[in-house]
Amino acid sequence: MSLCLCGKKWMISFTWLRQFKSLSVLHLPESWLGWTLALTSTLAFSLATPLGKTAIGLGITPTTILVLRFGISVMLLVITLGLTAPDKLRVDRKGLLVIGGAGFINGFGVLSFFWSLTRLDASVATMIFSLTPLVVLAVLALGGEKLSYRHLVRLAIGLIGVYLLIGPGGKIDWRGVLLICGSMVGISIEFALIQWFARAYGTRTITLYVMTGMLTTIGIFWAIQGAPWPDTGWQGWLIVGVMGLVTGYFAWWAMFTAMRYIGGSQVILLTPLETLLSVIWSVLFLQERLSVWQWLGGIFILTSAMLAAKRLSRVK
Repeated sequence: MSLCLCGKKWMISFTWLRQFKSLSVLHLPESWLGWTLALTSTLAFSLATPLGKTAIGLGITPTTILVLRFGISVMLLVITLGLTAPDKLRVDRKGLLVIGGAGFINGFGVLSFFWSLTRLDASVATMIFSLTPLVVLAVLALGGEKLSYRHLVRLAIGLIGVYLLIGPGGKIDWRGVLLICGSMVGISIEFALIQWFARAYGTRTITLYVMTGMLTTIGIFWAIQGAPWPDTGWQGWLIVGVMGLVTGYFAWWAMFTAMRYIGGSQVILLTPLETLLSVIWSVLFLQERLSVWQWLGGIFILTSAMLAAKRLSRVK
């Protein structure tokens, strides 16, 4: 889940779903291209959390990481749209307030997630964050989205997984868990605002102004913290550059293009795969270790996330 993590694909899937035909009417080469780009995007997003944890280990603050990551992504996105679709750069006042405001709110969520990495292992943070679809469905229910008893079943499975992950599985920093919860709330509010009030706007326009709103929030916190600048050598700059270019700009572009060919509902179903890949990278490259109880909890959480993502992909 790349955050890109932080909040990324939930807010845009439905716009593409309304704009493009179903998978069954697409030609085979186009569907193969769509799935290839969707998987590539998922792979790119899955690198965000392990790379962020590595950058933090090198002494870069989470806020500085996010300023650089979103700064690079927004700059490249503006350049791309300016060259290919300059009309997408413009938005009316309502769109600016709604979309930019949604991004501004989720800026707090992104900050919460990356600051949680200073207290939690990347694998644990990623698995807890993967319950975001459950929170999104709950927030959408406030706007009239119907929830059945099955949502209670999904919620129960997820909570059992969380208990196994942070209960008998080992000592967990509860402040880190609360930061993850704040992150899930932030992205859910952002998604609901986009779903309720921004349906008339193009996906690329939504993405640009949401990311700009997030960058504004992050930039304010960065300034409050004294605008710290990293001095970690080429390794730190390389990681931040990869995060901005690969897990930011490229991952978004690949996901947009994939949605054109296979639809947003198909792409959203890959979210649990992103979580699994992030955990695998954390275990392989960060030498993080999970107990048997934590692995079992992760299975429960991924099952709950998979069921919630499947339900969310059918939301109209």
